[in-house]
Amino acid sequence: MSRQYYIAGNWKMNKVKGEAVELAKALVEQLKDGKNKYMIAPSFTNLDAVAQVVKGSNILLGAQNMSTEESGAHTGEVSVLMLKDLGVQTVILGHSERRHIYKEDDAMINKKVKLALAHGLEVVLCIGELLEEREAGKAEQVCEEQTRKGLAGVSAADMAKVIIAYEPVWAIGTGKTATPEDAQAIHQFTRGVLADMYGKDVAEQTIIQYGGSMKAENAAALLAQPDVDGGLIGGASLKAETFIPICKTY
Repeated sequence: MSRQYYIAGNWKMNKVKGEAVELAKALVEQLKDGKNKYMIAPSFTNLDAVAQVVKGSNILLGAQNMSTEESGAHTGEVSVLMLKDLGVQTVILGHSERRHIYKEDDAMINKKVKLALAHGLEVVLCIGELLEEREAGKAEQVCEEQTRKGLAGVSAADMAKVIIAYEPVWAIGTGKTATPEDAQAIHQFTRGVLADMYGKDVAEQTIIQYGGSMKAENAAALLAQPDVDGGLIGGASLKAETFIPICKTY
């Protein structure tokens, strides 16, 4: 297996520019010898400033979302062309907060995925079930549907630039935690879905991150699972002292 651990920090709606620059500088310094793949996704307003800090480093610059359209009358939206212009290399799409708070559906997310890939960006496609869906025994069904619909029309060749991030929505801020076994079960299942869609080789090469409250205390146990290839980190990515240990777990 040649998959590389990929640790990403989703800063969500946190940090003004000076704070974002300070954290980015600390990460560049402390991860310069890291052997894994790293990415940070600041808010839109901080992308330009953080881009200057991570340029030439081993940390990729990510955006937390983007528009379905390239340009035009879309007040308040941010286009793929604007992101690329700032040096963004990766975009997080279909995050559970976008799906459930801002009502983005699979068709909209799929449109964004295809647009990002058409412009050469790497895509982190988020999937994951709600607590009631898991309790109803529908976790696999929900994750399969989000995977298939999110990747509709994406070629096997394009899959080289796609990462899947499994985020059990019930394990984010609920006090409930996905055990390493819970995570592994869905990751393994999702890899099977990818194998059905694209063949075993593509499935084996696709990085599947875990995104449900990963922190330094549980990172080793989660990352030890055979199908958990990294993390999409929220809260623990907001401070160097909580993010670096995850990045350096393995």
